[in-house]
Amino acid sequence: MKRHLTILSAAAAVVIALTVSGCGGSAAGDEAGAAGASGANEVKELRYQGWANSVTLPELAQDLGYLGDVKLNWVGNTISGPQDIQSAATGQTDFGGAFAGAVVKLKEAGAPVKAVINYYGEDSKTFNGFYVKEGSPIKTARDFIGKKIAVNTLGAHSEAVINTYLRKNGLSSEEIKQVQLVVVPPNDTEEAIRRGQVDAGSLGGILQDKAVANGGLRSIFSDYELLGTFAGGPYVFREDFLAKNPNTVRTFTTGVAKAIEWERSTPRKEVIARLTKILNERGRNENPAALQYWKSVGVPAKGEIKDEDFTRWEEYLKSAGIIRSDLDAKSLYTNEFNGLLTDTK
Repeated sequence: MKRHLTILSAAAAVVIALTVSGCGGSAAGDEAGAAGASGANEVKELRYQGWANSVTLPELAQDLGYLGDVKLNWVGNTISGPQDIQSAATGQTDFGGAFAGAVVKLKEAGAPVKAVINYYGEDSKTFNGFYVKEGSPIKTARDFIGKKIAVNTLGAHSEAVINTYLRKNGLSSEEIKQVQLVVVPPNDTEEAIRRGQVDAGSLGGILQDKAVANGGLRSIFSDYELLGTFAGGPYVFREDFLAKNPNTVRTFTTGVAKAIEWERSTPRKEVIARLTKILNERGRNENPAALQYWKSVGVPAKGEIKDEDFTRWEEYLKSAGIIRSDLDAKSLYTNEFNGLLTDTK
């Protein structure tokens, strides 16, 4: 999989952007200044990117009233976790979310970000599957040699899972390099598989369920089958934003944790109805049809972050040349802003 230069170049771009932007602090964050640390004049409006045709946990938390006086300011959509957290690192947004391994890459590039809560994960109901057309000759890991697999972005969740799957099934590093990953927007992946533009593709969440319901595709493996239940990735903030706006971040993080538990404990039909209402009312010209395939929140209890959320991908990160020594996982995250965890300890 010849993409190490792409990943490292993106990381270098973040370093350059951080330098040019004066470490990327937002104007609002600068205005807060040191006063934010004492709880005064903290930023109360958080800029963020959403996902088309989907409702994020922060958006749900706001609709449920869990964010209090903290408001969300949508600045556009993203189709890539790495891009989303790069925007946060460079001050274009205030927070972003991505695959845990992408957070490691960003930190290795020198970006001063820290994870505060997991926002997605895999379980028996919600997972990412890797699909081929029903009549495809691909049946085992070795059959992927020389084939094209569609992923939403390079250097993120799907790449790490594919690498882990191939390695666990006996492929050598040289054989893994012969498996080509092709970037395809998530909403176009199903069609790309059906048209033969790629040999296989990664499908997750409601897009996966919709594709399966349409018939004609076959699953080769899923990340849940490979790794069991696990947290996939966290939301991150810049460290200077955390220092200046601790109460705002605590309200946000605790609100997201509450939204996670609301989705976990609320009947599926009610969750779908709420998500559909939010999407229809926000006026972004989106299609709510796929929301009917929502099954579970997927995120482990209360969004708590653990060392293994990062160390799980250590071998992949080393093989990709992203890290050269063992991870210091605890330097990557904090649970101190998650009131559902700290208030019970």
